[in-house]
Amino acid sequence: MTQPIKVGVIADQTGPLSFVGIANANVARMVVDDLNRAGGLLGRRIELIVEDSATDDGVAATKAAKLVQKDKVDVILGGIYSSTRQAIKKPAVTEGRTLYIYPEQYEGEEADPLIFCTGPVPAQQVEPLIPWLMQETGARKFYMPSADYIWPRVLNRKVREVVTARGGSIVDEVYFPLDHTEYGATVDKIMSSGVEVVFNTIVPPGLTPFLAQLHEAGFTKRGGRLVCTYFDENFLNMVPAAHVEGLYSCLDYYQGVSDPFSTQLLARYNALYPGAAQFTGGSACSGLYRGLMLWAAAVSEAGSLEQGAVVKALDHAKIAQGPGGGAAMVPGQHHLRLNMYIAQAQGGRFKVLKNLGAIEPKERVVA
Repeated sequence: MTQPIKVGVIADQTGPLSFVGIANANVARMVVDDLNRAGGLLGRRIELIVEDSATDDGVAATKAAKLVQKDKVDVILGGIYSSTRQAIKKPAVTEGRTLYIYPEQYEGEEADPLIFCTGPVPAQQVEPLIPWLMQETGARKFYMPSADYIWPRVLNRKVREVVTARGGSIVDEVYFPLDHTEYGATVDKIMSSGVEVVFNTIVPPGLTPFLAQLHEAGFTKRGGRLVCTYFDENFLNMVPAAHVEGLYSCLDYYQGVSDPFSTQLLARYNALYPGAAQFTGGSACSGLYRGLMLWAAAVSEAGSLEQGAVVKALDHAKIAQGPGGGAAMVPGQHHLRLNMYIAQAQGGRFKVLKNLGAIEPKERVVA
């Protein structure tokens, strides 16, 4: 009997990110089932092995080691936090020499020959969103409350660069542990300093108390603008709609994107997995979907699972259809040219305000 092709997915199915990790696991099952119904790859069935990283980087590293050493998977996908990507990278890529596809929007700058990234980066989020926001609202004074790890620090560097280049200023940039919950002093400073835009990179579990405290202080009521580039429909479900009313985001996919393929894909996911764990963009569902489909296209082109051949094919892989539209790997960069959208939270849903079209990732060439 022909051995199956093994695909490993690491998803936070428990812990603070379980509301998105469960959705990621669902997407992986949906895509692999689709591929198997179509005959699998290279005439072989795909076996999906889903591991729960429990929103814990140490657990993610352990599960990555298991997938490589015990299960001997051909590819690993998954991880939300950038720190989780780094935790997976050591046992999977550095030591295990296994192909790894990271599906989340993130800070960019990953350039390992065995890692491909299928979510948006700062050039695709910050570079179009901030100038548009400043022009639309006239806002010039920004405040950046942040979680203390690599993604906020690198993303904030890009925000500072774009804001100041357009005559704006950063009033402050402050960092908190991920589990921090008391933001009174920060909110007081936001309210007293005349800040017009809060660019938030605080993440769960600290996110909900921060948004509640900012709302209670009356920031948006007085005309303040709230921006969070990872916010999607799964995150909207976490908090009272009033706490994020008017929030701006910029992602590769929202449920309001209405091209026929995106609409059909969302309907199919909702029929298969009804409930709170929704198919969304900022939670890596869109990146996981296209990551699996691009990998499948690369394997088919290579005609084998030989890693060098798959990597070579994946370097220029593209899909004509996907959530939010088609996507194409930019040769040499291991990142995707993606359709991007600016959206705003209105009444507990995201309304797409602007279709930005296909945006380049502008990442450096992988050596």
